[in-house]
Amino acid sequence: MKIMKKILIVRLITFMVLTFMVLSVAGLVFASDFPSKPIKLIVPWAPGGGTDTLARALAKFGKKHFGVPIVVQNIEGGMGAIALQRVKASKPTGYELVVASGYVGWMDKIRQFPVNFDDFTKIMSLNRDPAALTVAADAPWDTIEEFIEYAKKHPGEITIGHSGEGLVWHIAAASIADYFDLEFTYVPYNGAAPAIAAVMGGQIDAVTVSGAEVASQVMAGKLKCLGIMGAKRLEPLPNVPTFKELGYDIEVYTYRGLVGPKGIPEERVKKLYEGFTKIMQEEEFIKTMKNLGLGIYCLGPEEFSKFIEKQSAQALKSLKRLGLIK
Repeated sequence: MKIMKKILIVRLITFMVLTFMVLSVAGLVFASDFPSKPIKLIVPWAPGGGTDTLARALAKFGKKHFGVPIVVQNIEGGMGAIALQRVKASKPTGYELVVASGYVGWMDKIRQFPVNFDDFTKIMSLNRDPAALTVAADAPWDTIEEFIEYAKKHPGEITIGHSGEGLVWHIAAASIADYFDLEFTYVPYNGAAPAIAAVMGGQIDAVTVSGAEVASQVMAGKLKCLGIMGAKRLEPLPNVPTFKELGYDIEVYTYRGLVGPKGIPEERVKKLYEGFTKIMQEEEFIKTMKNLGLGIYCLGPEEFSKFIEKQSAQALKSLKRLGLIK
């Protein structure tokens, strides 16, 4: 009886080991076979915008670096929510991805926005561009320190324009207020361009949009950029200091990244990251990004997740100060 029992145990262990080996080999074959059909890249906005141009620049080199085409599909609506919901609900195969912007990290806290970055597998970051504190060319402030000193003495007097309540440039202004314990009056506009025009026209005092969006006017002498809210100075504005180099630990970026439905196998995530990283090293892609005024910023899944966490935490802190969340 004992011998039979031992034989059964040995057979069971042998079966389990063989099953594990078969599954492991199948998994390796499954992974190595990826991708075997076109990869779909969903853009949550209309054709022709920055996100769309970025996606199409990536798609050009799909065949070269993945062996299959990358197909771009535009799905508009709901500030990107419709596209994000679709990808969230799709199967986690790695064949359907979406180019997601940073606001996905907090928009569900201030509006009826049905998704958050936690709902997705993070593949990688693609670009990031810092906010820049910018004023009119004839403004009385020439440095960050002068601007802050005036704001402290005149609470609520300085008006700062942004591209929409709760969006990243609104948060950039609030981050300055939070860091230095200031009060500003915030003025929303339908995008960065009208906010910039309002500064040049004297309707408001400042904007905190991206450096890329104000660089041409600064170089033309129509605006004055006091400081960059990023880790390093901007190439088009080499004489403008960052807040960090002056000892102020403030970094606020607009950024985009690739995400897919939750549960994409790790091996496929690795292949996607490696393939898209090679694409981002193509000379034509680099040139396209430079023409768009977008800064290439390539982080892998783990680093991208940490970056999202840091940016979202800062955004939520600013949103509380603004009274948009409790």
